[in-house]
Amino acid sequence: MVYAFVMIDVATGMPDAVCESVRGVEDVVEAHVIAGDFDVVVELEGENPHDVLSTVTASVRSLEGVGTTRTYVCID
Repeated sequence: MVYAFVMIDVATGMPDAVCESVRGVEDVVEAHVIAGDFDVVVELEGENPHDVLSTVTASVRSLEGVGTTRTYVCID
């Protein structure tokens, strides 16, 4: 199993809505609104790195209000 964290920058006033939407995406373990350079942090899991990156590309980045994303794949 592969785990990754995705940092999401969202449109103004959209952090709560994006966080709720992303919680409904398959393979999302957790999602939280955060303070800092990004607005939402998401933990994902998948069978391999390609699965995780496919989820980000197809299911997370396509959500309304999602701007820039940064994906960090866990190596331990």
